[in-house]
Amino acid sequence: MLSHAKRCSPTCKFFRCAKNAAVYRGNKVWCRLTDEPCDVAHCAYAMCIKRRLLPGGICGETVKRKTVEKEPEEVIGPTIKLRGKSLRRIGEKEIF
Repeated sequence: MLSHAKRCSPTCKFFRCAKNAAVYRGNKVWCRLTDEPCDVAHCAYAMCIKRRLLPGGICGETVKRKTVEKEPEEVIGPTIKLRGKSLRRIGEKEIF
């Protein structure tokens, strides 16, 4: 599933540092808090303004969604048995 997914980069236009600690030094982005190059995968303050940053620093824009068709019986589950006041209001002993 994640074979074609890209890692998020601090040079992305949607990347933001929550502590405003990301600074450009030459052609790299440095973190002022750790005084090391910015590592999106291990930073607690890394965020995406599109809210697409996944755990591990993976960009959610590059991941394709998988959809699975389910039967209505799988989604609903077992029947619900009623008693008392709710039984009198609805008039049936079981729902679904």
